Amino acid sequence: MHQLDAYLAELAAALAATPRDPLDDIAWALWETYRRDGTIIACGNGGSAASASHLACDLSKWTIHEGRRRVRALALTDNVPMMTAWSNDTAYERAFVEQLMGLYRPGDTLVAISGSGNSPNVLRAVEWANEQGATTIGLTGFDGGKLAGLARHAMIAPSHLMPLVEDVHIAVCHGLAVTLGAMIAEEHLLFEPTRLRTQAA
Repeated sequence: MHQLDAYLAELAAALAATPRDPLDDIAWALWETYRRDGTIIACGNGGSAASASHLACDLSKWTIHEGRRRVRALALTDNVPMMTAWSNDTAYERAFVEQLMGLYRPGDTLVAISGSGNSPNVLRAVEWANEQGATTIGLTGFDGGKLAGLARHAMIAPSHLMPLVEDVHIAVCHGLAVTLGAMIAEEHLLFEPTRLRTQAA
């Protein structure tokens, strides 16, 4: 049990050290996407693929409030036939961008999740989305990789251990879904980025 206790202590420390200002900006970007009736599109590989699907689920379900328009969210990781077709017929690094090219509409936001920040298929999707003028969000770890400099908004989980990075990401995704749901319920501008934390205090 000692190892489990040590891991949980490291996770608590990583969550406490997670930078809050980038999260304020990301929460606001998701709110702005909702306000302009855009779709939040997520992608990632491996554990980050699960996080992308989980985020899309929570954004779609946890944010529901009677009388309010629902959030549109989807994950490019959920269509396995499409992913494998593009990977087989072109290259694995095209698995997300080719889907995105068919789904993206002006006003949509891409959430790219990569622990290392260097997954080629994630980077290709962000590059293309940036070219369209889309809002792009990167959740990464370690030193941020290429994703941290490529995404318009980026949050780097403060760890060099992949399980901890992924745990921080899923906690952040939960927090973002809960926050967006609260913003939709309130439906006013009390949640400007510099005031997100003071509202919760």
